[in-house]
Amino acid sequence: MANIKSAKKRILVIEKKTEINKAVRSKINTYTRKFKAAVAANDVAAAEKAYSEVTSVLDKAVADNTIHANCAARRKARFATALNELKK
Repeated sequence: MANIKSAKKRILVIEKKTEINKAVRSKINTYTRKFKAAVAANDVAAAEKAYSEVTSVLDKAVADNTIHANCAARRKARFATALNELKK
């Protein structure tokens, strides 16, 4: 347990930030599942809508430093590839 006041505060701040990051990651996973379900169902319209939603969520997570920019870029590229394959 921390004894110094600033260390105690850091513990509280980290706990709050951890909860926020967990929520953002959960949101990313939810929208990823929606996109993958639309692709699996061969529904182009739903997949395009889900793609725009998941890319938006990923971009917001990068802006908040929840995930790394390269991680988001890699995921968006994979989703775009899957969407383009579905359109063919």
